[in-house]
Amino acid sequence: MRFSIDELVKEVENSITEASDLQEEEEECWKCQSRKPFDFVTMVVTDTESTHLGEITCGTLLQKLQEIWDEVGESDEERDKLLLQIEQECLHVYKRKVEQAAKSRAELLQTLSDANAELSSLTTSLGDKTFVNDIPDKSSGTIKEQLAAIAPALEQLWQQKDERVREFSDVQSQIQKICGEIAGGLSSEVPIVDESDLSLKKLDDFNSQLQELQKEKSDRLQKVLEFVSSVHDLCAVLGLDFLSTVKEVHPSLDEETSVQAKSISNETLSRLAKTVLTLKDDKKQRLQKLQELATQLIDLWNLMDTPDEERELFDHVTCNISASVDEVTTPGALAHDLIKQAEVEVDRLDQLKASRMKEIAFKKQTELEEIYVRAHVETNPESARERIMSLIDSGNVEPTELLADMDSQIAKAKEEAFSRKDILDRVEKWMSACEEESWLEDYNRDQNRYSASRGAHLNLKRAEKARVLVSKIPAMVDTLVAKTRAWEEEHNMSFAYDGVPLLAMLDEYGMLRQEREDEKRRLREQKKVQEQPHVEQDTAFSTRPSPARPVSAKKPVGARANNGVGANGTPNRRLSLNANQNGSRSVAKEGGRRESLNRPAAPTNYVAISKEEAASSPGTGAADQVPASP
Repeated sequence: MRFSIDELVKEVENSITEASDLQEEEEECWKCQSRKPFDFVTMVVTDTESTHLGEITCGTLLQKLQEIWDEVGESDEERDKLLLQIEQECLHVYKRKVEQAAKSRAELLQTLSDANAELSSLTTSLGDKTFVNDIPDKSSGTIKEQLAAIAPALEQLWQQKDERVREFSDVQSQIQKICGEIAGGLSSEVPIVDESDLSLKKLDDFNSQLQELQKEKSDRLQKVLEFVSSVHDLCAVLGLDFLSTVKEVHPSLDEETSVQAKSISNETLSRLAKTVLTLKDDKKQRLQKLQELATQLIDLWNLMDTPDEERELFDHVTCNISASVDEVTTPGALAHDLIKQAEVEVDRLDQLKASRMKEIAFKKQTELEEIYVRAHVETNPESARERIMSLIDSGNVEPTELLADMDSQIAKAKEEAFSRKDILDRVEKWMSACEEESWLEDYNRDQNRYSASRGAHLNLKRAEKARVLVSKIPAMVDTLVAKTRAWEEEHNMSFAYDGVPLLAMLDEYGMLRQEREDEKRRLREQKKVQEQPHVEQDTAFSTRPSPARPVSAKKPVGARANNGVGANGTPNRRLSLNANQNGSRSVAKEGGRRESLNRPAAPTNYVAISKEEAASSPGTGAADQVPASP
């Protein structure tokens, strides 16, 4: 039960007034009761004196009654009877007043008990007992003094409770609001505050919960803003309306709504994430389609030699041909209109391509032939071109099918060229080494190679390098044979170099090299036999000059034996190919061969002599003739 300070003070004042009245009446009645009937004269006299003072008392009233009785002539018995009646009425008044005083005391005691209970309840609810310790101990005083001592503490606790209830209500309202925002629905109900526990500890718990919810709201709001920013960027790239897109997710996500008023519910976050994912998929698909169109445009432009002026009109399409999804950020770069424009241009170029079919097909055939030439694969270009002409003229094949077939052939040719690349590189190195070997043979036969002529030191350096390279030829041949056989086993076909089986070339080179070594060995033995008589003559006649050596027929420099291999075993780049086989080679192929044939073969101070003269020359010793191969 809650008492206000005004009610408590009023109750105390009423109790004090009633107690005063009761005390006065008791004193007056006791005075009357203590008197006897024969004392009325004295009382009258006393009251008469009081009457002169202007006061109305029991004495004055009894005097007045005595006068009336004297005037009436009442008997003493009647007078005693009336006085007894008056005494009974006074006793009744006393009794009633005592009952009222007892009831008032009981009410004061109940009020005091209720106040103490209210004080205990408030301190327990607020969790603060400092006020109880500040109340003076009035348990030994009167009831009114105890009530007066408790009243200020109660008033202060009631004020603190009201303030604490407002704090709880404010915190719980914020918690309820944020929970409603997270749940996706706002509740208009006022939160109910549990007044049984208004302690600071519980308020701190609510504040901690509120802080966690505020942090979660901030995180969710940040996610919402990030999603909205992503949607804005994606819509800009895709050419979509941003406002209509985000309003479909939630109306509060438009730009006019304040940041704090935006929806942060689980449903909104889920729909935003789904929208972003959908837009990213759409962006990826559009970019892939645009890149395919850009690739087709570039292929068609290259196919038909489209001028740069026309290509620049579609730079906004081709600029993203190799871009990733995240790299495309230009507004409108993947709009439907732009993709449609690229599709229309591709269709137009396809129609134009059909009208220029022969020119395009021959261009692709030339590309195919160049690939085979670089890969040293023998083809028949004349028959291929005749076949293309007949297919186009007959109309039995669609232009797109023919170009697709040629593209397939080009891809297959590139794949085959790639598989042959390692072996071809080694063949080139082997042929270059063989050319150096041939040059070294010619250089070793030059009697003037050590003369102080111009450029002789360069030839000496080249000869040193050539000897090192020539020493590696056997290892080159072995590696080349192993790789060629592995390639043939893998592809189940013979590896041909310009129409000639490479293994056959290598075998022929090996046999000619062996023949050359045998020839060198025979010449060395012959030289020893021829030099034996001269040694004996030099011993007897040391001053006589040596007889002239027999002169044999000279061979021109760089002369080669038949079957594509030179006299010193060096393979010719036209290995075993007759004029009919080489007649159909393209200009690029012949140019490559001429380049290989124009390499320097001998120094400028070279003098051609035969092998027999080189072997029998006195100025050429065994140390001067370095073998071409180990």
